[in-house]
Amino acid sequence: MTEFEDISLEEMISDGFDIVAEEINLSDLSETEKNSGQKIFPILPVRNMVMFPNVVIPITAGRKTSIQLLEEAQKNGDFIGIVSQKNSDLEQPSEKDIYQVGTLAKIIKIIKLPEGNITAITKGFHRFKVKKIVETQPYFKAEISKLKDSKPKNKEEYEALLENVKDLALKIIELDPNIPNAANFAIKNINNNDDLLNFICTNANFPSSEKQKLLEEKNLMERANKCYEMMHEDFRKLELRNQIHQKTSKDLDKQQREYFLNQQIRTIQEELGGGPESDVEELIAKARKKTWNKEVEEHFQKEINRLQRQNPNSPDYNVQRNYLDFFTDLPWETFTKDTFDIEKAQKILDKAHFGLEDIKKRILEHMAVLKLKNNMKSPILLLVGPPGVGKTSLGKSVADALGRKYVRVSLGGLHDESEIRGHRKTYIGAMAGRILQSIKKSGTSNPVIVLDEIDKVGKGMHGDPSSALLEVLDPEQNKSFYDNFLEMGYDLSKVMFIATANSLSTIQTPLLDRMEIIQIAGYTLEEKIEIAKRHLIKKQQEENGLDSKSFKLGNNELKHIIEAHTSESGVRTLEKRLAAIARWVALQTALVKEYDPKISVEKIDEILGVPRPKSLSELTDVPGVVTGLAWTSVGGDILFIESIISNGKGSLTMTGNLGTVMKESATIALEYIKAKHDVLGISQDDIEKKNIHVHVPEGATPKDGPSAGIAMLTSMVSSFKNKKVKPHLAMTGEITLRGKVLPVGGIKEKLLAATRAGIQEVILCEANRKDVEEIKKDYLKNLKVHYVNWMNEVLELAIEK
Repeated sequence: MTEFEDISLEEMISDGFDIVAEEINLSDLSETEKNSGQKIFPILPVRNMVMFPNVVIPITAGRKTSIQLLEEAQKNGDFIGIVSQKNSDLEQPSEKDIYQVGTLAKIIKIIKLPEGNITAITKGFHRFKVKKIVETQPYFKAEISKLKDSKPKNKEEYEALLENVKDLALKIIELDPNIPNAANFAIKNINNNDDLLNFICTNANFPSSEKQKLLEEKNLMERANKCYEMMHEDFRKLELRNQIHQKTSKDLDKQQREYFLNQQIRTIQEELGGGPESDVEELIAKARKKTWNKEVEEHFQKEINRLQRQNPNSPDYNVQRNYLDFFTDLPWETFTKDTFDIEKAQKILDKAHFGLEDIKKRILEHMAVLKLKNNMKSPILLLVGPPGVGKTSLGKSVADALGRKYVRVSLGGLHDESEIRGHRKTYIGAMAGRILQSIKKSGTSNPVIVLDEIDKVGKGMHGDPSSALLEVLDPEQNKSFYDNFLEMGYDLSKVMFIATANSLSTIQTPLLDRMEIIQIAGYTLEEKIEIAKRHLIKKQQEENGLDSKSFKLGNNELKHIIEAHTSESGVRTLEKRLAAIARWVALQTALVKEYDPKISVEKIDEILGVPRPKSLSELTDVPGVVTGLAWTSVGGDILFIESIISNGKGSLTMTGNLGTVMKESATIALEYIKAKHDVLGISQDDIEKKNIHVHVPEGATPKDGPSAGIAMLTSMVSSFKNKKVKPHLAMTGEITLRGKVLPVGGIKEKLLAATRAGIQEVILCEANRKDVEEIKKDYLKNLKVHYVNWMNEVLELAIEK
């Protein structure tokens, strides 16, 4: 506790005057002062107050020397000199630290406080000036000279001035809520003008330095004038403050009511362990653990300040809270360390994926480039191939090889741009786009993100997601990817993007241009057998609660399942068939029935149902039936084109849900036959008097494209000449009116489909030779490929003699 505290008017009124009124006769003190022969006076330094003559005031003392001074002075009946300190912060003032002018006072009563301090009720008598300090220990003692006040020459003017001072003091008491009403009573009951002036000077809200100047002023008129001027200044400030208060009180009433209610809610929330304060503290604590640059730090401080200013019950508060939660959850400058061990990466890829040698080689090359460049500014990989060939799992293997986090983002059916760029915070339920959500989920700013099914992104009324992906997948732009929810750029340049697709036809050209296309064809029979032995059988045994000895499938059995019960480029259907066998074994085990763990071909057909016909010879053993090769979004496939001749007027009919291009191919084929009928060995009468009907089975499936041109022509010639087409022969290619054979796409998928179907010979355009040479020879070891340039070469190879 400090030695002397500030003295309030309320304390003085309640303590001083009450005590004086009850126990002390002030006239007795005056007599004591007249009869005193005291020469040396104890000097008591005080802080933040100035005492004037004829004023009763309490002084609280806490220091031992001050308590000793007051107790000895009371005991001896001595007067004490009360002076103010120049610097109120000093605990042990020296002679030069106190003013020379003070007030002689008499101790009326001492009250001992519980804390060990004392309060002395004192009454001032005379102003004095210190002549000489005679003792400093244990407290100051000095010789003094009394100072007399100069009486005003014009008594009426002085009285009028004091009336103004009195009125102004009453107005100040009325305006200032901090002054107790008892002060009003005290001022009205002081009859002596000099006492009134000293009372007001003592208790007015003036700085101590200004009060000291008033005390040192010997001319009462001057003292009154200076006091009046300072009171006027205080009065103007009080008036202005009250005007502002009245003007804003109406607006504040509602705000204060809300504030108090919010304070109550906040208190309840804090008792329950939550609340706005804990929200802010939690967010700041999370922010301290983050590593981010100056721009992000400034943005966070701005947003956290906005949260503190908002009403916790407003909808905007929750929006801001969710925003800052997401903001602090993002891994701004957090990265995982890349492991550029190419040999280890190759082992991981070989273990997880059998076959796909070209694809794995390309991925390793990609990783080697990243190792040398040490940045992500490289083409985005786009893995294109039929379903079930392992495109998505390749992305997982790349992440494992690099030692990065893996995140998969499914884009299939996406038709809202906001799914990529996020929503603005102003919307209810706003959230960030899938890209930043994936970054947050991974916990690092350099994960491997697989954008699955990028070819199936739609375009709706809420924008085009494909266009939003342009910035994401551009290494030159994604360094500062702007998400509408985040409201600032985020660096995606360290993210490794791998996209997957079944088809390139539906992907925007600008988006396709930003990616490096890697084609993944289907698996050969041998590869499927190895995949089943290494991965699929073990997986199904585990998923169905079986051990490794529960059932076994040899190469012949697996070959039978693949050829007779599946027809696909990938291995997804194969896995389903193996799952059916595993379930059958699980049922036998649960029923405690005996069975042979070595599953035979006959048992496979019993479990999986009737097998698919193995031979095409029965289907193509009549004139007019040709096996064509087609490309679909799920890989290559074979299709049959058949035609039949009937009596009529030479018309052409087409069925089988054909598209415009296929219908045009049939029309071109018929016109070529009409033009070359003599060379082809077909009579003019047959062409003019026979109708020809061309049909492609599986009519429920839409079919289109130019690839069936040579197959349609061969089918028509076969029907007109009534000669069969060679069995186990397939063909693909486009034709012109003059009989020129043109190249087509999807050769790899078509040839793999041919080997799956048991085709032994294939007719292709000479221009497609380069496409065949790019395919591993092992894939085509049982397939003979014929290359042609003209239609007569096709007919020579296809139609039996």
